[in-house]
Amino acid sequence: MVVSATISTSPTLLYFAQEVGEAGEEQAGFGSPTRTSIFDYVGVPTLQRWVNNKKFDGGQSKDEEKALRDFYKRLLNFTIKSSALAENYQDIHHFNRQNTEWYNDKVLSFVRWSDNEKLIVVSNFNADNTYGFELGLPQDIIEKWNLKEGEYNVEDQLYNTYSSTLKVSKNKATVRIDVKPLESFILKIK
Repeated sequence: MVVSATISTSPTLLYFAQEVGEAGEEQAGFGSPTRTSIFDYVGVPTLQRWVNNKKFDGGQSKDEEKALRDFYKRLLNFTIKSSALAENYQDIHHFNRQNTEWYNDKVLSFVRWSDNEKLIVVSNFNADNTYGFELGLPQDIIEKWNLKEGEYNVEDQLYNTYSSTLKVSKNKATVRIDVKPLESFILKIK
């Protein structure tokens, strides 16, 4: 979801009750249950729990449903406020596949930027393994971002629990990344 919401300027579509983890497993009486229904004779249990007898406060939601909704809320609010996501994009995945030890085909990375904001997006698509590596920025990004030699703090914008240091030296820029299974970061350079 992080990649889908941050990779382009396209609008982000959520399916009905996706933000609370609706599985779409209700029996509608025809076909196989594969998605939520537009018909009112099929319930949507996760949404019904969030609606909570018309209070719309998640009062009956399970903890994991509340956590998922909170994630979607933080992600989507970030995307509408970010100037970088409305402007420039560049892939850095190919560069890192060729130049970064331990970076692999289960990880995806790209950068987004504007005059006011510089972001590095990293996602681990592997459900079993944590990956650690020194993610590199290509020379043209160092130039476009006008990065001078030194160190820059980078902080995750989704959970604010991960931070690292972008080190620029001798026309090279690297930042230490330790990304858990199915984890994503939107790292903002401070």
